[in-house]
Amino acid sequence: MLKGLREMQGGLYVIRILAIDPGLNKTGWAIVDYKDNCTYFVACGTIKTDSKNTLPQRLSDIHHQLEGIIVRFGPHEAAIEETFVNKNPQSSLKLGHARGAIILTLSLAQLSINEYSATNIKKSVVGAGRADKAQIEAMVKMLLPNAKIHGADEADALAVALCHCHHRNLHMLIKAS
Repeated sequence: MLKGLREMQGGLYVIRILAIDPGLNKTGWAIVDYKDNCTYFVACGTIKTDSKNTLPQRLSDIHHQLEGIIVRFGPHEAAIEETFVNKNPQSSLKLGHARGAIILTLSLAQLSINEYSATNIKKSVVGAGRADKAQIEAMVKMLLPNAKIHGADEADALAVALCHCHHRNLHMLIKAS
């Protein structure tokens, strides 16, 4: 059984999920509760770093801010968007550094980490792998009407959370076999 699992009414359990849309400048994060095949919004936000700081300082900032989110909300599992290759190789490299800091932080918190491609996330939420940011945000607002979203990074993190919830039972079956 997962550490810190909360029992709800009727003996059902709530799984708290931390979802991440990684970035060096802005990392979107979202917390949702998953119970009885339903997803409930808890919180979301954006981790921002100062572009004037060195890369190591910015990665440290991401780590410390994410660590605070983990302590505050106590998630049981994590989900993160996989790296995609940008046209600009420097952008891809910076994104890879940010993802590395995030994955290390999640790992140090002993969270199981589930990774999803951008196409898979879009298909899970919108139904089309080439959906644009506006379509994703609109669908996230429909699926999580109580969500207080302040920007595309938060909407994308909530989309990662929804994708993980859709795939979670399959992951559990695979791990059990």
